[in-house]
Amino acid sequence: MSARPAAWVLFLAALFGCLQLANVTGRDTPDSRNYLSYALSLGGAAKEEAAGRTIAYVCASRAETVSRNHSVDVRRFRAPDPGPGIRDECRGYYDWSVGRRLEAGETSGWTAPFMSERFMRIFEVRPGYPLLLVPFVTVLGVTWGLWAAGVVVAAAGGALVFLVLRTVGVPVGLALTGQALYYLLPTGATAMRPMTEGTMMALTLAVLWGCALVLRGRAGAAGLVGVSLALLFTVKHSQALFLSVCLAAGLGVIGLYRKRAGRPVGDAVKTLLKVTLGAVVGVMLLTRLLPYPSESDSLQDLLTDHFNRPDRERAWWEFLHLELNFWTEWLRRQFAEPLFLALLVAGGWGALRRWPAFGVLLAAAAGTGVLSIAAHPDIGIDRLMVMVWLVPVVGVPLLLAEFVEDGSPEKVSRPRRPYPFPSPTQGLRPRTPAPQTPEGLNTSRPGPTPSACPASEDERGSAMRGSGGGSPQGREG
Repeated sequence: MSARPAAWVLFLAALFGCLQLANVTGRDTPDSRNYLSYALSLGGAAKEEAAGRTIAYVCASRAETVSRNHSVDVRRFRAPDPGPGIRDECRGYYDWSVGRRLEAGETSGWTAPFMSERFMRIFEVRPGYPLLLVPFVTVLGVTWGLWAAGVVVAAAGGALVFLVLRTVGVPVGLALTGQALYYLLPTGATAMRPMTEGTMMALTLAVLWGCALVLRGRAGAAGLVGVSLALLFTVKHSQALFLSVCLAAGLGVIGLYRKRAGRPVGDAVKTLLKVTLGAVVGVMLLTRLLPYPSESDSLQDLLTDHFNRPDRERAWWEFLHLELNFWTEWLRRQFAEPLFLALLVAGGWGALRRWPAFGVLLAAAAGTGVLSIAAHPDIGIDRLMVMVWLVPVVGVPLLLAEFVEDGSPEKVSRPRRPYPFPSPTQGLRPRTPAPQTPEGLNTSRPGPTPSACPASEDERGSAMRGSGGGSPQGREG
């Protein structure tokens, strides 16, 4: 990355971070207390100290949220601020409930006993995000540490969007547009929350970046895919499994489609398929060998209000009933406000049209959001589907790239492609008889069309087979 694009990436990240100063607190969810107490325990705090600091943060955040809502309540804004009372009530409740469990000996694990041991075990197997929080809360304290960690995670996600788009051949301006979309759409707000979703999105984007590099001919980038999936396992093992399965399925579709079209599958697809299938096997083995909660535990957690009620005897039947009700209501709400569906269609169309092979992998990564919400069909928790927003974040710039190339407003003329998964730049019609070579292209090896990234051997073979009479495809005459 040259100095000027890097400066713009840093500027957008810094601007986003400055805007987040408006909401330093008030972003936490009930699960945030578990991750925070986990991080404080990893940092060396005793269980009682970790619980006390976490309770202070959670209750202060709730009180501030209540005060903000009260200040704009047209019926009650003249009344005294209820925030301090809410804070004291919250602290009293948690001091009693957590203290009672600590006195009863519920001190195992790293998290404070806010809930039953059966529920807290779900968070014990997710050390990745708490480990990320440790240096921030140790140096900056709880409030500013959580805020700074959110800014870093969100900024990293936006930078990875830029890298992904540049790897697939998008001009700098549109790659920066994708980074800005990541900050503006719900992905940015979700990444700022003290939860695992921001880290999960960043690692998912790192996996997509590695896949794009491998498809471009850089076989060594398969290591980036494997390492990112391994880190994702420590953050949330279910997401690592979903992503590995979805990518493996997408790569299988690409390979089958190419074989039916009479083309070789390609070393890049085979390499990625081996990595993702290996990740699937690895995740499944580790979750069986280690004391991880089972699918049945997750199902009972959903249906029993976090194990506060007796286990359900017909859990799977009730789950399927809830699943049907959820998707019916979700579709009804989306049709009432179809902005998300419109952006999803636009982004998907742009990715599949620009580079179908990468578009399939992008759709596979977004599919993990569908699987996550399907595994936990709670209409009030929209953050579980945040991965689906990666389609408009990455796909909309790819759609715009059909009309803008290298900063020119001219629409690029693209002939019909002879194969289903060609190179993203195959078949571009030159705007001038002698197009200038982009920076970094090896001019000693002439090619049909200059590209921002070197094409893989498989893609170069596709371009040669798609050309007629030895002249580059798309050139008239």
